[in-house]
Order: sequence, then C-alpha cells, then structure tokens
Amino acid sequence: MSLHDLFLFTNSQMMDLGLLILRLFIGICFVVHGLGKLGIVGTGNMSAFVGWLKSLRVPFPEIQARIAMLMELVGGTLIACGLFTRVGCLMCLSTMLVAATIGHKGGGYLITNNPPGNEYTVNLAAISLALLLLGPGSYSLDVLLFSI
Repeated sequence: MSLHDLFLFTNSQMMDLGLLILRLFIGICFVVHGLGKLGIVGTGNMSAFVGWLKSLRVPFPEIQARIAMLMELVGGTLIACGLFTRVGCLMCLSTMLVAATIGHKGGGYLITNNPPGNEYTVNLAAISLALLLLGPGSYSLDVLLFSI
C-alpha cells in the first residue's frame, strides 16, 4: 500500500463498514441513555429526570421526560439496526438539540463545567446529523428490506 493510498484511499466497502460501526455504537449509546432514564442502567431514573426537568422549568416535565426516553430508545434502536435509519437519526437529533439548548443551557461547552456544558449533546447531535445525511450504508436492514 502506498503512502497516498494509506491516507486517501477508500472504497464503498470501507465506507459501509465505517457506517455500520458508527451506527452500532451511537445507536447503542442512545438506547443505554434511554434505559438509564428508566432506571435499568446507571444511577438515574425517571423520577430524577422529571425532577431535573421541573427544576429547569420545562413545561409538562412528566410528558417531556417520557418523550425524551422514547426518542432515545426507539431512535437508537432504529439507528443500530439500520431500519428507518434516517427517522431514528431525526428522533435522536431533535432530542439532543433540545438537551443542548435547554438542558445544558448556560453551562458552556465542556461537560466537565459546573453546570455541565453541552459538549456531549452537541457531539451526539452532530453524529446523528452526519448519519442522517450519509444514510445507513449497505450493511443495514434498510438496504435489505427496501432496495430493489
């Protein structure tokens, strides 16, 4: 392999494999965050999430909390499976944009700030947007089910 190929070469199989890896990891990440809101993984739970939304004066916090949890669970599952991938990306992108603009407002960029910044949510939104633009790749249920 030449130096040129090492730095610049790609092909459709490499792109599809890269999209598969990206979809699996980010999709699972969203699912884990949704499960965390249910108290299944991590230290969080729905009542704590609702309480946090109430402290931010989010309208209808009980409903908003459940919507966020469902968007992460369903959107993340769709992304990971590559099924209705762009729909899943829109679900996760919209959730992260709300989290970045409302949940982490005033925290700056770094997640380590006090209050925590929107670094994590902005990066998750950017990845969701990139996948929305790129599509699922060949290694997906979308291609398996809907290609002619």
